[in-house]
Amino acid sequence: MIEVHDNKALARFEIRVEGELAGFADYRKAPDHWAFDHTRIYPQFEGQGLGSELIRQTLDTMRDQEISVYPGCSFVRHFIHTHLNYLDLVPAEVRQRLGLGS
Repeated sequence: MIEVHDNKALARFEIRVEGELAGFADYRKAPDHWAFDHTRIYPQFEGQGLGSELIRQTLDTMRDQEISVYPGCSFVRHFIHTHLNYLDLVPAEVRQRLGLGS
């Protein structure tokens, strides 16, 4: 079973496989957005699509909570670039600066 949850104490979304930590996406909270700075999937879990699943569920949570996203992490930025249904989570001025959606 794959589970994604917000570990508020460590300021990161974590993905677990059968209860074992497989990776995480660090964030920093600001009043008007959350910045995602780093995503990591541990080597023994690479190649299984877990990074994409982690970011997909994380962005779904951001949408549900109506929180804007600053994709500082290249993996998050690439995910949004290839899944344009999440582009609206990134403020327009940030999209332009990062070349997202073009």
